[in-house]
Amino acid sequence: MRIPVRGLLLLLMLFSLVSCKKVIKPEELPAHIALGDTYYTQFVIRYEKGVHPTTNYRRGASIPVNTPVRLLNVTNKTIEVEVDNSSQHLTVKNIQKHTGDDVYRAFDKLFAPNKVDLTRFSALEKQHIQNGTVAKGMSKDAVLVAIGYPPITETPSLDSNRWVYWSHRFNRFNVHFKDDRVNWVEE
Repeated sequence: MRIPVRGLLLLLMLFSLVSCKKVIKPEELPAHIALGDTYYTQFVIRYEKGVHPTTNYRRGASIPVNTPVRLLNVTNKTIEVEVDNSSQHLTVKNIQKHTGDDVYRAFDKLFAPNKVDLTRFSALEKQHIQNGTVAKGMSKDAVLVAIGYPPITETPSLDSNRWVYWSHRFNRFNVHFKDDRVNWVEE
């Protein structure tokens, strides 16, 4: 079967248009999101080579919760921030098929204008939040602040008693809850 060259070119153009990032103009942003404003990380963010995919792999360097970031740019697929008034830039790649979130909802999970109130957590929870780890006895809220949101492809509801996270592309770990507290972690 032969595909005419013209048809092939049209198909390639269609694929390139679908995969394009759309730059969002400042006036198109929701009222609570503004370029140049400072926000705070809402959980410990892991990244590699300056990129945090919203699939939330649990590897790489970390940025602590409540770290100030300045919003530099937003597209329909990415969020770019400057971390803690430094020259360090972080690009968040929103992987919508794993989060169910558009870039604005992803932004709201990652960043907020106010710091997370850590006084509501126990000493054990605060220690693990600081380390970006999970331990038996932590509340669901503390787990979210310590390691973020699990991909919805594995954990469709946070009401579930098992949250599945990805250490990396081929390795998963489970956080099991009983009465909304971590009962055990299966790696």
